[in-house]
Amino acid sequence: MKIFNFNICLLFIPIILLPCNHEWGDDVDLQLTAQTVSSDTIIRRELTGDACTFANRAEYGIFIPGANRSLQAILVLQHGCTMEQFGITKPYDLQYQAFAKKWNLAIVETALYGDCHTWKEPKSGSTAALFKIIEETGRECGHPEMESLPLLLWGHSAGGYWTLAMLRDHPERILGAVCYSAAGDPQWDYTERASKVPLLLRHAGADDGVPEILCWATATHSFLKLREMDAPISIVHNKGQNHNFSYIRYITIPFFESVLTQRLLKVNEGTIRDIDHNNRWLGDTLTLQIYPESTVKGDQKSMCLFPDENIAKIWQEYVQTGTVKDHTPPPAPTNLHYSACQDHWLIEWEADADIESGIRKFNIYVDDQLSGCVPSEGVFQHFDTNGDNTNPVIPPQKMFTVPFGSTLPVKIGIETVNHFDLTSEKTEIYIHETN
Repeated sequence: MKIFNFNICLLFIPIILLPCNHEWGDDVDLQLTAQTVSSDTIIRRELTGDACTFANRAEYGIFIPGANRSLQAILVLQHGCTMEQFGITKPYDLQYQAFAKKWNLAIVETALYGDCHTWKEPKSGSTAALFKIIEETGRECGHPEMESLPLLLWGHSAGGYWTLAMLRDHPERILGAVCYSAAGDPQWDYTERASKVPLLLRHAGADDGVPEILCWATATHSFLKLREMDAPISIVHNKGQNHNFSYIRYITIPFFESVLTQRLLKVNEGTIRDIDHNNRWLGDTLTLQIYPESTVKGDQKSMCLFPDENIAKIWQEYVQTGTVKDHTPPPAPTNLHYSACQDHWLIEWEADADIESGIRKFNIYVDDQLSGCVPSEGVFQHFDTNGDNTNPVIPPQKMFTVPFGSTLPVKIGIETVNHFDLTSEKTEIYIHETN
């Protein structure tokens, strides 16, 4: 993976400085640095000066999957007021990376330091800067297609307001959007093009932030306005959760997968597809029952409208339980190998995260006996519920030591465990010698 950032050079392996041929003006600080691990790329950029009139400064983290693949879309993650304090985390998130690799997506996360009441309006310059970052990063990293790729948008609180404003201003470029406790109750109207974009609105009722930020009103008013236009909009009320606390990740990724399945065209194939009317499902916001759209007669405008049956079922589970249970095991570890050190074997491996629920830990077996876990305590990587931030940003190394002394050959097995305690198939090797 290539990592572009001055501040993380001690975390991985060697740094490569790439040229940054920006067009922002001589007094603008725009940085681009690189580091290589595996075949993926993480880029860190920063804007200050005249290019950042919408904030005191702006940081961007971009994940680009490797394997010389053409990108199909970009997932943009926009935080809420004060949440920039957590910095850039999601490009390092193994679950989001697995999602990006599956669908050939770039991931862009922002950290905008300053008055959120300014940057939450795209016309402040926050969107122009984002588009410029995407364009230049794509050109410099060999992905010129990024300049015009369609977008998946995710916004929390003020970031949700920004997301709705993007739906107002740039509907032709948006595949789908998730608003997590969007604030501000915007009163603008939407175009017919905007009404084609699938949108998931989440709110927590009376517990959704202080009353004056109007999260409940934002969700309900936006839902009603867009459903009047027959838009594929769904609304989620998480009773017992609050403005920052939710398991939004567990519905976000499957929602985006439903959107991508229906709307995504290959690069340079023209406009985004509309949702197929034959696949649409409805959800009753009062009874929480779901139905194929074709089976419901009469007024449907108070009901959620989903791209397909799968996300309708996931919505039903999420509004009833506050989460979405993972029923499938994670991928098995790969490239398991060993090397001999002074008094032990060093066991190393690779692993892709479970798209549904990430990686909780790895179980390590020696001669079919559970010998330990990585990490030995805590979790390998997870998201917190206060804004969906990644923790730890840099997970533990995938390695384990086995002392010399056992009779050869020694059988080593590794299992991946996801956050619903489902285990992968065991990947095994035999240690035959100590050199």
